[in-house]
Amino acid sequence: MGTKTTLHVTGEKIEKFTGDLLVFCAIERPDRMPFCDERVKKILQPVWKSGDFTGKKDDYLLVYPASIGMGKIHRFGCRRIAVVGLGKPEDTPNELREQLRLAGGTIATKAKSYKAQKVMVVVPDVAGLSLSERTESLSEGLLLGNYCFDKYKTKDDEDLTSPVKTFLLSGNGSSTAMRHGMTLGKNAGLAACAARDMANEPGNVWTPEKFADHAKQLAGEYPLKCRILEKKDMKKIGMGGILAVNQGSAVPPKLVILRYTTGKKNPTLMLVGKGLTFDSGGVSLKPAAGMEDMKYDMCGGAAVLGAMEVVGREQPPDINIIALVPATDNMSGAAALKPGDIIKHFGGKTTEVVNTDAEGRLILADALAWGIKTYAPDAIIDLATLTGAVIMGLGHHRTGLLSNNDTLVERICRAGEQAAEPFWRLPLGPEYSKQLKSEVADLKNVGGRPAGTITAAAYLQEFVGKTPWAHCDIAGTAWDFTEKSYIPKGPSGVGVRTLAGLVRDWAPLPKKKK
Repeated sequence: MGTKTTLHVTGEKIEKFTGDLLVFCAIERPDRMPFCDERVKKILQPVWKSGDFTGKKDDYLLVYPASIGMGKIHRFGCRRIAVVGLGKPEDTPNELREQLRLAGGTIATKAKSYKAQKVMVVVPDVAGLSLSERTESLSEGLLLGNYCFDKYKTKDDEDLTSPVKTFLLSGNGSSTAMRHGMTLGKNAGLAACAARDMANEPGNVWTPEKFADHAKQLAGEYPLKCRILEKKDMKKIGMGGILAVNQGSAVPPKLVILRYTTGKKNPTLMLVGKGLTFDSGGVSLKPAAGMEDMKYDMCGGAAVLGAMEVVGREQPPDINIIALVPATDNMSGAAALKPGDIIKHFGGKTTEVVNTDAEGRLILADALAWGIKTYAPDAIIDLATLTGAVIMGLGHHRTGLLSNNDTLVERICRAGEQAAEPFWRLPLGPEYSKQLKSEVADLKNVGGRPAGTITAAAYLQEFVGKTPWAHCDIAGTAWDFTEKSYIPKGPSGVGVRTLAGLVRDWAPLPKKKK
C-alpha cells in the first residue's frame, strides 16, 4: 500500500547532486527580492526584476543549468533547478506547516510532470518552526503530492503518471533533527496514501475480506494483534445491526479488530471506522448518478487502519489503542433489509429501520456497544462517511464533529488544525434524540431531514453511554476535499494524519467529578 517512494535525509553536497531536479524555496517579501538560498540568488534576481517571480504561493521557476552561462552563477551538477514560492510568512506554526506542505505538494506535482525520478529538496529556513517541524511538514507534502493510483491503467495509457522514486532532503542544521522530522512526516504521509489506495480500489476488489487481510498484514509487520469476527460470531453474540445491513449481500461481513497494548495501567483509546465497502442504499436505492462514488463509503475504516499503521511504526509507549472496522456492503438482494423491519443491536436495543440507506449507523452501533463492553476504553473516536447532510452544512472543507466530551473535542480540533484537516463542532442534545423516537421500537434509524448529521450522531450516542466519545462525519472531506497541491482528486486519506497527531500527544482524559 502507498506510493513506492523512498525519502531520505542526505549529507551530499548540493553542487554534487546529479539527479533530475534540485529544488529551493523562496519567501515573498514586500518590495524586495524574495528571501532564498544564497546559491540561487543570481539565478532569481533577473527574474524577480522582470516581475515574473515574487515568491508568492504557487510561483514556480524552472531553469536548466546546462543552458545558462555558468560564469558567476553557482555551479550545479543536476539536470534542472526549480525555485518554489512559499508566499509571505504566515503568523502561526500551523499555518507555517501548511505553507511547507503545499510547497511539497507543488514540488511533487511538477516533478511528476517532468517524469523526474530523483529529486533533492533543500529545506528552507522558516522562522517559527524548528528544523524537525519544517522537515516533517515538507516530507508530508512531498509524499502526499506524489501520490497516484494507476494500478488499473495499461502502460500505453497517455494519462499514465510517473511518480518520483526518490526524494532527498538537504538542509542547514542537525541531521538528527531532520531525520526525526522526516520520519514523522513519512510515517503519516505513507499511511494516508495507503488509506487512499484502499478507497480507490473498486467495490469488487476491496471487500470486507480485504479489510481483514490488510489488518492481518499490519499485525504481521508491526506489534499489533489482529482478531476477525466472522458472520457466525456476530450471530452468536447478537450483532443485529451489521447482520441486518449484510442481509442482501452475497459477501459475508467482518468485524476487524486490531489491538496495540502497552500495559493495563495506560489509558485505552478506541478507534472505530465505518467499513461500508459499497453502498447501493439497499432497498431504499440511491440514484444512479454518482453511485460509483459509493465505493468510498469505507473511508472511515481506511483512516483507522492507516492510523494503526502509524501506531505500528512509532509504537507510542503510554497508550493502548483498539481499532474496530465493521465491514460489509449494502446491497438489495432477495433477503435484504426492508423499510419497516425491526432489528436488535448488540446489547438489546431495538431499531425500526425507516430507511435502509441509513445503514452506517447500524453497523457502527454494534461495533461501539461491543467494543465498550469488551475493552472498556477511556475514550472513543469514530470516523464515518455517514451523512450527505454534513456536505450541505459544511461543504467539502471541514469535517463535522459531535461529542459528549469537551476535552476530547479540543484535542481533536487541535490535531486537525495541525494536520490542516479542520473540524467544526455541531451540537447534540435531547431535542435531537427525540427525533429518533419510534412507536414500535426503542429507536428509528432516521429522524427526518432536519439536522440529519446531528440525528445520525444522536443515534450513535445511544450506544456509548457515558464513555467519552467523539463522532467525525467525514462524508464531505473523505473525497473531493478542499483542492490543494497535495490533495488529489478522489479520496483524500483524511483522518489518518489527525489521528496520528492525536495519538502522539495523547494524555489521559481528566476524570469527571462525581
